[in-house]
Amino acid sequence: MVSVLKNLWVSPCFALSSEKKPRFRVRASSVSGGKSAVVNGVGVNEEKSKVLGVEGNGRVVLNGMEDKSGNDVARKKLEPLWDDGYGKQTVKDYLELAEEFIKPDGGPPRWFCPLECGEPMEDAPVLLFLPGMDGLGMGLILHHEALGEAFEVRCLHIPVHDRTPFEDLVKFVEYSLRSEYAASPNKPIYLVGDSFGGSLALAVASRNPTIDLVLILANPATSFGRSQLQPIFPLLEALPEELQVAIPYLLSGVMGDPMKMAMVNIDTSLPRTVVTGKMSANLTALLPLLSSLSDIIPKDTLLWKLKLLKSAAAYANSRLHAVTAEVLILASGKDNMLPSKDEAQRLSTSLRNCKICYFKDNGHTILLEDDVNLMTIIKGNCKYRRSRKHDFIKDFIPPSMSEYKKAVEKYGSYRYYVSPVMLSTMPDGKIVRGLAGVPNEGPVLLVGYHMLLGTELVPLALEFLREKKVLIRGLTHPTLFSQQAASSSNEFSFFDLLKVFGALPVTPSNLFKLFSTKSHGLLYPGGAREALHRKGEEYKLFWPDQPEFVRMAARFGTTIVPFGVVGEDDIAEIVLDYNDYMRIPVVNDLIKKSNEEGIRLRTEMSGEIANQDLYFPGILPKIPGRFYFLFGKPIQTKGKENVLKNRDSANELYLQIKSEVEQNIAYLIKKRKEDPYRGILDRTVYRALDASIDEAPSFEL
Repeated sequence: MVSVLKNLWVSPCFALSSEKKPRFRVRASSVSGGKSAVVNGVGVNEEKSKVLGVEGNGRVVLNGMEDKSGNDVARKKLEPLWDDGYGKQTVKDYLELAEEFIKPDGGPPRWFCPLECGEPMEDAPVLLFLPGMDGLGMGLILHHEALGEAFEVRCLHIPVHDRTPFEDLVKFVEYSLRSEYAASPNKPIYLVGDSFGGSLALAVASRNPTIDLVLILANPATSFGRSQLQPIFPLLEALPEELQVAIPYLLSGVMGDPMKMAMVNIDTSLPRTVVTGKMSANLTALLPLLSSLSDIIPKDTLLWKLKLLKSAAAYANSRLHAVTAEVLILASGKDNMLPSKDEAQRLSTSLRNCKICYFKDNGHTILLEDDVNLMTIIKGNCKYRRSRKHDFIKDFIPPSMSEYKKAVEKYGSYRYYVSPVMLSTMPDGKIVRGLAGVPNEGPVLLVGYHMLLGTELVPLALEFLREKKVLIRGLTHPTLFSQQAASSSNEFSFFDLLKVFGALPVTPSNLFKLFSTKSHGLLYPGGAREALHRKGEEYKLFWPDQPEFVRMAARFGTTIVPFGVVGEDDIAEIVLDYNDYMRIPVVNDLIKKSNEEGIRLRTEMSGEIANQDLYFPGILPKIPGRFYFLFGKPIQTKGKENVLKNRDSANELYLQIKSEVEQNIAYLIKKRKEDPYRGILDRTVYRALDASIDEAPSFEL
C-alpha cells in the first residue's frame, strides 16, 4: 500500500551523524496501515497515527522510549510540581541545532516532532507550530517538554532555500489541519504562529471557520506594512556581498532582546553578582553563534522572506472577518521589528474572540526569551482544552516545578513579610506545627474564614505545595474568569496565576467533580462578603443559613477540615469600606453599575450574605505582623448516611464546622499575643542572628 507522507516528510539530513545529533519524533501514517515506510533509511512497520521517534542514529523509539517488547508504554499522570523542562534549553541550543537544520536537501516544507516532547497525556489535542522568518520550526525549543505533556506537537520546517509561495504554504498547512479534524472532529486543533507564522495561522483559520481552532499568535506579522524597518528593507537588496556578514548582527539586535535570551536558564533567586556573572557568560557564549544567522537567513532568502511577509500580511488582513477561531495574542512591548502592541489592539477589535497577553519588557522573538513560559500562559488564560468546551477538572494541568519557583520568586517577599505559622490538628485532637494533621489522600475539603482581599491565599497554597506537594484547588467567584477580572494592561496578572494554581469557579458541578476526582478543595462559605468586609468586621463569619456543601461532601465520603486564619489586621487597616463608598456621589453609581453588569451570586438569599457586591476597599498598610493558620481536627463524612437523608443532621454538621472555624480563629487571636516574633522587626533581628534558620519560631503550643 502506498504510504502517505505527503505532509509529514522527513529530511534525510536529520539523521546524519555528527557530534550534536538532533533528536526528533515523526508522525508517520499510511492510507490503510500495516505496510512499512522508510524513515531516514530505516524500515518501520506502520499503524495509522502511531507516533514514532527517530534519533540521530536512525534508531526507532516508541512513545519517547526504546520499545524492545513491542508493548505500548503506559501514559503517566502529571502530579503537582512536575518537571516541565523550562530553562533546560536556551537560544544557544537553538543556534547549534540550526546548523543541522539548514543543510540543503532539496526537500519541500515538512512537519517534525521534537523527541523532547515525549508522549502526551491521553486525548491530547494536536498543536501545529508555524515558524517565523527563520522557517526552521525550532522556535518552541524552550517549551518542547512542557507542551509535549499536553499536546501532540508538530513543527513546520521550511528549508532555507525553499521558495514555496504563501498561498501554497496555506494549502499545505490546511491539508494537515483537515486531516487531523477528520480523525478527531471533537477535539480542538492549536495553531501557534510566531511572527510570519501568525499571519499564516490567521490565513488558514479564515479558510476553515467550521473547524474548532485555538490560535496563539506571538507578535503576528500582520502589521508588516507598518514595520519600523520599512525604510531599511530596500537597502538590503543593494547590500554588497562583502557586507553580508553584518546581516546576522543586525538581525540579532532587531529581532530579540539578548539580555532576555541570556536569562532563560538562570535562577534569579541567586545573589545578584552570581546572576550577573552567569548572564555575562551566556551572552559571551552566544556571540560566536550569531554568525550562523547568515546561513539561516542568507541575503537571497532574506529578500524572499520579506516578500513572503508582505503577501502574508495582505492575505491575512483581507480575511480577518472570516476568522471564527479562539485567539490569544502575545504582544511584546519592546518589539523593534513590528508595532506588536498596537497591532494586538487592532486585531482584538477585528476578531470575534480575541484576548491579548502583553509582555512589556520582551522583544520580537518572545518565545525564545526569559519569563515567557508558553504552557503557563495557556493555562493562566484558560485556553487549554481537549474537547469543544473547557472543563476546569478534566482539562486542568497541575503547576510545574518551574511555575512553583516563579511564584515563590514573585511572592517570596510577601511570604517573608507575613511569615506564616502553620498549625494543624491530628485525629487525636493534638495541635502540631506544620500540616501533618491534614490528610494527604482526597477527597478533602478545607473550609474556613476568608481574610480581607484573600490575603491568605498565596501562603496557604505555597505552603501545601512546599510541605506536602498537595495542590489546593480554590473555589472562587466566577468573576475571576470573566473579562471584568482582566488586567487593564493585559499583562499576566495575579488572577491568571491563581488559575495556574488550580482556582476554578464555585459551582455545584465543579464541587461535585472535585470530590469525584479525590482532589483537595478550598471553600469559603462567606465568599466575597467575608473577603470584602466592612470596618470592624474582621474575623466575623458571613455564612449562609443552609448547609450548601455538607450533603455533597457526605455523598463522596469527603474529609472536611475546618480552619481559621488571622493576621489581616496586622498588615492593613480599612479606611474606606463599602458603606463609605455608597455615601460618595458618582463612586456609588460606578460600583452599583459594575456589579449589575457582572456575575451576581446568592441573589435569592436575604440578609448580609446576599450583599455580594464587589469593590476594592481603601486600605492603609501597616508594618507587617504575622499570619497564623490553624487547621482543625479532620471531620470524616464517610459512613454518615444520615447527613444525606436527614436535613437536620446535615445542618447539625454544618453548624459544627462553622463553630470549629470560629474556635480556631479565637485560639489564634489569643495565642498570637504570646508570640515574641509577631512583628517583622523582631523576626528580622532573629534571622540576622541565626542565619541558619529561615523561619522565626512562634508561641508555645
